[in-house]
Amino acid sequence: MSYVKVMLIGGPNHLPVERRFLTVAPGCEKIKLPFGSGYEHFLHRGERTRVDGQELPVYTWIMRTAIAE
Repeated sequence: MSYVKVMLIGGPNHLPVERRFLTVAPGCEKIKLPFGSGYEHFLHRGERTRVDGQELPVYTWIMRTAIAE
């Protein structure tokens, strides 16, 4: 299976730039990213952008949830 590089936008300002680029399985609609004491949730709504000559799907931040204890 090949993976797709994606870009995450929105969410916490202190989310490092290097964490905003991930590789995911093709067709992945939602991303749940562990960060700090919770999870940041991102959704792909069909948007794409060009970064360094490569077209990437854009996932937009939709919410944060706490890690269950």
